[in-house]
Amino acid sequence: MIAEPPLKLVLIEGNGAAGTLNHLGVEVGATDEVSAAQARLRAAGLSCATEEQVSCCYAVQDKVWVDGPDGEPWEIYTVLSDAEMPGGQLRGAETEDGRLCCSAAPESAARCC
Repeated sequence: MIAEPPLKLVLIEGNGAAGTLNHLGVEVGATDEVSAAQARLRAAGLSCATEEQVSCCYAVQDKVWVDGPDGEPWEIYTVLSDAEMPGGQLRGAETEDGRLCCSAAPESAARCC
């Protein structure tokens, strides 16, 4: 991640078809900003899904998911704390309470798991 302008590019080899995009994300500084983004998106008539305190990509995060105009999943998220992940594992498929990670996300965003 670079500081100015803020930019984070994460490339993770996946199992999808060559040239496909898993999802896009925008990191914000606080949960209030995630909530404000959700309110703005819903006010624009877009369907959103939220996840709170989810362990994802070595971090505990709050996030809101929305599908872009071409169906690509976007997440707007904030990092709350670091999360330990088992060696070689990006993140767990199930949370401690048995929910699937990204289970609240729009169907297209569920590909992130």
